[in-house]
Order: sequence, then structure tokens, then C-alpha cells
Amino acid sequence: MKILVIEDESELRQLICNTLKKDNYVIEYAADFKSALSKINDYDYECIVLDIMLPGGSGLDILSYIRGQKIDVGILIISAKDSVEDKVIGLDLGADDYLAKPFHLSELTARIKSIIRRRDGNTIMSISLGNVEMWPDSHHFKVDGKDVDLNKKEFALLYYFLINKNRVVNKLSLIESVWGDNIDQADNYDFIYSQIKNVKRKLKLAGATIDIKAVYGFGYKTIEL
Repeated sequence: MKILVIEDESELRQLICNTLKKDNYVIEYAADFKSALSKINDYDYECIVLDIMLPGGSGLDILSYIRGQKIDVGILIISAKDSVEDKVIGLDLGADDYLAKPFHLSELTARIKSIIRRRDGNTIMSISLGNVEMWPDSHHFKVDGKDVDLNKKEFALLYYFLINKNRVVNKLSLIESVWGDNIDQADNYDFIYSQIKNVKRKLKLAGATIDIKAVYGFGYKTIEL
């Protein structure tokens, strides 16, 4: 699952990002109004952590834009402003929740998980295709009801393929979804091939009735065998 953290205070932003990464979320961040809008227009997210006070504009304007464009994403407002008026305005504009600074990081993660579950309409969300089933929240993956071990990136890759099971996904979209902003540190994208190869091997060894196929000139697609 992919989360965008919009926060201008670098130390707090880094703490939030590091904490959420430990819960196996893919994290991207923006430190100002302009870059935040750019990322929202270019990528899809399950949840956005949104500060109100930003360089170049207000987080409330970003919230208003998101809801006006009917972008389907959960939004948690974080702000040093702890007035009833700010909460009311944010919730009226369509925020899912509001958390005042300072806050415990454990409460932040709990609020985010709650937002994602509520928007999914299921407290135990799973994704299935063929004889495989995945639980993103608990990081579990089963084939024919038996647990299969996947590392963090393998799990994120397969999750992306499963939520896009009826679509051909291109390599760049896949990489940006799984690696987020960290992709800027890579010299090239060749590593994606070995990661996909590992996932395919584990699926085959476990007897999965699905496979990941390359679609020449376009990308990849998850199929049932």
C-alpha cells in the first residue's frame, strides 16, 4: 500500500516515513504545496498524511482540490493547530480523520490503518486470485491455504500485481509503486527483473495457479493458469 506524507518539517517527516516503512507501506513525501499537488496528480495512493501549514499554500486547499477532483484516497490531517474550527473545516472538506501535533507515532499508524480499513469496507481485507490469497495489513500470503514466505519487496510486488489483476502494468508504474521515492537512488531498473523472477519461482514452487507474464512492449500482467 502506498502512502503520501505531506509535511514541511524535515525531522518529523523523516520520523513518519521511517515508522510507516516498518509497517510495510510504500512511502512518498512532499515538503511543500506545489510538489504535493504534483505527486497527487501523477500517482495513486491509499492514504495521504496532510499537514495544514505548508510552504506555498494551505493543506486545506490541497484537501479541497482532492475532493473536488473526486480522487479516491483516505486523508489524515496532522496539524499543530488544535482548534475546533480547524477540525470542523478539515472534516467538512472531506478529511477522514484529524490528529493534532504533537502525537505518538503509534497513534498515527493506528489512525492510518483505521482509515484504510474503513474505506475498504472490511476490517480483514484480503485479495485473492486462483488459489492464492493475500492479507496486506498482516503481511500474510497463502497458496492453497498454506503460508508462503515473501520478503518485503516480493510481497509489495505481488500485491501490486494482484490489485491490478485485470490490467497490463508498465514497468515504470510498477517500480514507482513498490519503491516509491527511493527509486531515485537506483542507477538503472534492471533489478526489477530479478525481483519478478523470485516471485514467479516462489509461486511455482508453492503450486500457485497464477503467474506473472511479460507483455512485450507494454509491461506485465497477472494471469490464471
